[in-house]
Amino acid sequence: MSTYALTDSWTMTRRELAHWARQPVRVLVGLVFPVMLLLMFAYLVGGGRGVNGDYVDYLVPGMLALTMAFGLEGTMLSVTQDLNKGVIDRFRSMPMANGAVLVGRSVADMLQSALGLAVLIGVACALGWRAHGGVSGFLGAVGLLLLFRFAMLWIGIHLAMVAGKPEMVQAVQILVWPVGFLSNAFATPQSMPGWLGTVVEWNPMSQTATAVRELFGGPGGEPGHVWAAVVWPVALVAVFFPLAVRRFGALSK
Repeated sequence: MSTYALTDSWTMTRRELAHWARQPVRVLVGLVFPVMLLLMFAYLVGGGRGVNGDYVDYLVPGMLALTMAFGLEGTMLSVTQDLNKGVIDRFRSMPMANGAVLVGRSVADMLQSALGLAVLIGVACALGWRAHGGVSGFLGAVGLLLLFRFAMLWIGIHLAMVAGKPEMVQAVQILVWPVGFLSNAFATPQSMPGWLGTVVEWNPMSQTATAVRELFGGPGGEPGHVWAAVVWPVALVAVFFPLAVRRFGALSK
């Protein structure tokens, strides 16, 4: 990416960050919602079918991966609102690199995702969870989680432009729920019916959750999943990033 494109992307990132000050409730809800899920599954719904060891140690990495899949509607709504309010048209009239608006939006989302991870990890530590994989394992796990978020983000941006209108975003967002709950976030695939366990094991989010458990040194981690937790998101970004930028460019034609 050229210096010109980087400058434009950073300008758009600052624009998105300025929205945080004007919409603090939405940012706060995005941070609190995964904490509520963690507490609910840890104390109300939990049980850890098939888990050998402390369920909280199994649940926390799954919840961290689940959080990276959820919360895309804010970004998707921002994209569709800009499209429908004519904001994108005004940006197109400026000497701006193609796709800088989308890159700026994605950087802001990733910053909020990193903040959300920090909050959720802090709450997990308060519940007694600890990472046992050392500093390198911890940083590697956080890197895999953010990589998975980056992939999900570009899927969301592309789907938002396909949807076109804010009222369609909720319908598209519903598609994320099967990805989240057809995973090993809350229970092991071995405790499920055979066909369902197979589907769960192939879920990209399950690959990330399993790899993160391995790097954290907790129950449910299995050797060999780190590479899959890298390949899946990279492949998704390779498909949806150019699709999103191409569709954005086509809007001006």
